[in-house]
Amino acid sequence: MDTETFELDTHDHRVIDITERVQRFVRPGSDGLLNVFVPHATAGVAVIETGSGSELDLEDALERLLPRDDRYQHRHGSTGHGGDHVMPAFIAPSLTLPIVDGSIALGTWQRVVVVDPNHDNDVRSVRLSFVEG
Repeated sequence: MDTETFELDTHDHRVIDITERVQRFVRPGSDGLLNVFVPHATAGVAVIETGSGSELDLEDALERLLPRDDRYQHRHGSTGHGGDHVMPAFIAPSLTLPIVDGSIALGTWQRVVVVDPNHDNDVRSVRLSFVEG
């Protein structure tokens, strides 16, 4: 199994496209499964279309679903941070992708993104693990 970890700065954006970084990890010609994992209690990984406004739509949807106010039992950090801890129940912290002939088998418009609504911590680790098969 091949593994690699890299850090990601999420200060400027809450939805960050990591598709190209993930693709560079894959060995040319390989087939198997690639797991993308963010080991954080307030971040997730998803496959969405990017570049057409979907990133902002996702941020808006998360704001409606998990408002940044004081309704949460989990209250450390900035106001609304409790919702950041609920978000991974909807956008999981890991994702498994098929690799075919050295490429991520995504649809035409699909991209791999990290979703991080947490304003209290802007550095995230991303762990890639590839199992050939």
